[in-house]
Amino acid sequence: MPFTRDELAQVFAARPAILAPMDGVSDAVFRRLCRTVGADLCVTEFVNVGSLLRGCRTSRRKMTLAPDDTPTAIQIYGGDPAELVEAAAIAESAEPAFLDINCGCWVPRIMARGGGAGWLRDPEAMVAMARRIVAGTSLPVTVKTRIGYGPESHMPIVDLARRLEDAGIAALTIHCRTAQARHEGPADWGWARRAREVVSIPVVVNGDVRSAADVVQAIGQTGCAAAMVGRGAIDHPWIFREARALLDHGEPLPPPSVEERLTLAKTHLAWNVEERGEKRGVFATRRHFRGYLSGVPDAGALWQALIHAETVSDCLTILTRASPRLAA
Repeated sequence: MPFTRDELAQVFAARPAILAPMDGVSDAVFRRLCRTVGADLCVTEFVNVGSLLRGCRTSRRKMTLAPDDTPTAIQIYGGDPAELVEAAAIAESAEPAFLDINCGCWVPRIMARGGGAGWLRDPEAMVAMARRIVAGTSLPVTVKTRIGYGPESHMPIVDLARRLEDAGIAALTIHCRTAQARHEGPADWGWARRAREVVSIPVVVNGDVRSAADVVQAIGQTGCAAAMVGRGAIDHPWIFREARALLDHGEPLPPPSVEERLTLAKTHLAWNVEERGEKRGVFATRRHFRGYLSGVPDAGALWQALIHAETVSDCLTILTRASPRLAA
């Protein structure tokens, strides 16, 4: 269900921990799973506008939202402003909560085509592009970007935040590394604070937010409206409910029990198989098993067995063996 700008501002007023757009991860199944453990707001995998406009089924699938997949934003990326505007109109028909523009992906092949963090090479063009998209859709439009493209002596983010606000965007997410840094080195949340201080729109801090304590610290240090969680959610989706408890009550929740960990692993597997079929569903769940098994007795041996399991039956046998009380 689409938000108005005021409704989006109300969501940010609650200081949400947001599931980041991660290609191959933040699909409909994982968004559903994260919501069961407290995710307040989700963003889809990023959608290639060129592929979408050519009728690519994968791109269409990425922006298809089930009735209960809410609130979820659709994120699009590309290097052609006209294609982005056209894709925004298609995204609007899917009725997301809002539309997010990816101006932060560091993958070389994406930047080489002008998309993702490639926009940071020309901030003026980036602002003009955002203004066109805002004018072309009734959805609130947000931008996710980085603090700059190259060396730290050339950080455009503070001035860029002002200019993007003037272009009409409703919120700004800042991954606090440069594009050239990729995921290397520590994220400098100070840049999100500096940007937040010069705008009135909500700013979301992103980068090195790996635990509930990080969510609270990132919001506290920067004064940002929210924190976005990426890789930390892949292994530990419980981060969302844990962050909510700390933000609302200042008290940590106990970690998930062994039984809960194994139950979530089985649930994720079942939903992936239902969505993708057995072979692809088993494969898609493998990357999550290691994190889900953290703290489970003999986790290493279970992990090794699971990465070689090729059927649902084999996976369930391994998971059930870890805890007799989970016998189906």
